[in-house]
Amino acid sequence: MPDSPLTVAVTRSPEESAGQRRSRLRLAGMLLVSSIAHFIIPRAFMKIVPRFLGHARFWVYASGVVEAAAGALMLSADPTTRRRGGMLATATIVGVCPANIHMAVDAGRPRSLTSWGAWLRLPLQVPMVVTAARIARR
Repeated sequence: MPDSPLTVAVTRSPEESAGQRRSRLRLAGMLLVSSIAHFIIPRAFMKIVPRFLGHARFWVYASGVVEAAAGALMLSADPTTRRRGGMLATATIVGVCPANIHMAVDAGRPRSLTSWGAWLRLPLQVPMVVTAARIARR
């Protein structure tokens, strides 16, 4: 039976190394888990939406849907679909940076575990963007 574009790429495709596959699946999984959390605990995410955006619940749900779409697209067996997922993931991760910055600033100086986590989350966005951009170029 031929693969459809929505077939999950659990096995490595010829144009992708084992390390690239692991990175892609890890990022896709992170985005999918995060997207589910947006709907299970929306209030936690609403707290970090910058006030100037307004309508925090809308932004939480919208970003959850986009994260789910990016993660699902990156699971595809079709390289073109995976690239689109990488592009969407790159844009999404960059797009939520203001919320991550807002969360760190609101947490204040790193004194507690929560404030340390908020500040450490910022540099971790860089490898996520790099990974997503690499997926978009493959």
